[in-house]
Amino acid sequence: MKVLILSATTGGGHMTAANAMKNYILSQNKDAIIKIEDTLQYVSPFLNKAVTGGYVYMARNTPKFYGSVYMSADKESPLNKTVEITTAILRSKLYPLIEDFSPDIIVSTHAFGAEMATSLKTKGLINIPVINIITDFAVHKVYLSEGVDSYIVSSREMVDEMVSRGVERVKVYPYGIPIKNEFFCEFDKKKCLEEEGLDPDLPTVLIMAGSFGVTDILKIYHKIVKSPADFQVIVITGKNEKLYETFEKYLNRISMRNTLIEIKELTKPKPTNAAKLAKKKKPAKATKLMYYTNQVEKYMHMADMIVTKPGGLTVSESIAVGLPMCIFKAIPGQEAQNADFLVSKNMAVRLEKNNTCTSIITELINNESKLEDMRKSIKSFSKGNSAANIYLLMLELIEKYKNK
Repeated sequence: MKVLILSATTGGGHMTAANAMKNYILSQNKDAIIKIEDTLQYVSPFLNKAVTGGYVYMARNTPKFYGSVYMSADKESPLNKTVEITTAILRSKLYPLIEDFSPDIIVSTHAFGAEMATSLKTKGLINIPVINIITDFAVHKVYLSEGVDSYIVSSREMVDEMVSRGVERVKVYPYGIPIKNEFFCEFDKKKCLEEEGLDPDLPTVLIMAGSFGVTDILKIYHKIVKSPADFQVIVITGKNEKLYETFEKYLNRISMRNTLIEIKELTKPKPTNAAKLAKKKKPAKATKLMYYTNQVEKYMHMADMIVTKPGGLTVSESIAVGLPMCIFKAIPGQEAQNADFLVSKNMAVRLEKNNTCTSIITELINNESKLEDMRKSIKSFSKGNSAANIYLLMLELIEKYKNK
C-alpha cells in the first residue's frame, strides 16, 4: 500500500493531521509506504514562502484584512479565479512526484494539494482516488474540487453545507480531523499532576498560545489569575521564544516578590487585624510554564478546561479528550467560524481581554455543573478516532479503483 499525503505548512494543523494519518496507517500496516509532501514547497519554494509568510503576517498584524481575503476567496471573485489559475499552472510540477511515487491513493490535508491532484485527474493524467480532509469546522470554496472521491469534514452540519454547494452527499463523511492515537488513550490524571509538581486536588486551567504564538496571551493570563476561584495553571507557549521568555521573567518576578513578602511577614510582628493583611495580598495561582512539548495530549488530560485559539487541530484534540474550551482572539475567517460553531454547540465559551474574562473563568471553575454540561456536549459531538475511519475508507477506495 502506497499513500501520498499532500499537505502544507500554512499553520501547524495541516502537517499535524498528515502525520497523524501516517502514524495510524503504519500502526495498521507496517509494510505501507507513505510519503508526506509539503505541496507548495515542492512545486514552488518562492510561492510557498509568499503564501506561508503572507498568512503569518496577516494573521498577526492585519487579521481583519486576512478575514476579508478569506471570505473573498470563498465566492466567485478575481482572487478565487487567481487561485484556480495558479494551481492549474503548478499542477504540471506536481505530476512528476505522483508519476515517480505511483501511489495507490492520494490524501490531502490542504486545499492546494487536493486542487492540484484533482486537476491532473480531470485532465486524464492520473487515475488515482483522492481524499480531501478539511481541517476546520466550516466549508470553504477552495476545498471543493472536481475529481475528489471523498471529503472528510468535522460535523454533520458541514455535510449539509457541502451538499448545498453541489457536492454529492455520498462523497462527504463527517469523520472529523485526524489526530494522534495518544489522545484516545487513558491517563491517570492525578498521577500525571503529581509527576508535574502540581496539586492533584486543584482544578487545572491549560493555556495554549497556538501555532504562531500570541503575545497578548499574557494579558489574558493576568485577567485569568485575578479570579478569586482556587485553581492552578499550565502555560504552553509553543515554539514562541519571545512569549516564553516574557512569561518566564514575569513569573520569576512574582515568585521573588512573594518570597520577600513571606520573609517580611516572618520578621515583623503579626498585625492585630488579619483581615487587613489578607486584603493586601494579591491572588496568586501556581503556574507551570512550558515551551514546546510533543505530549500535548498528556497536559490536556490533566486539565479541566483549555484557553486557546480555535485552530482546527487544537479544537479536535480538545474534543477527543472531552476538554471544555475558552476561546480567545479568533482570527476573522476560519478561526472565527470555528469559534461560532463551538459556542453554538456548547463546547466552548468566548474570552475577551476585558474584565469579563475574569468573571467567565471564575464562573466555570465554581460551577462544576456548567463544565459538566460542556463535557457532555463535547462527548455527544465527538466522532471517535477519525484516522481509523479514514483508513477504512482509503481501503475501500483503493479496492474500488482496482476493480474499475
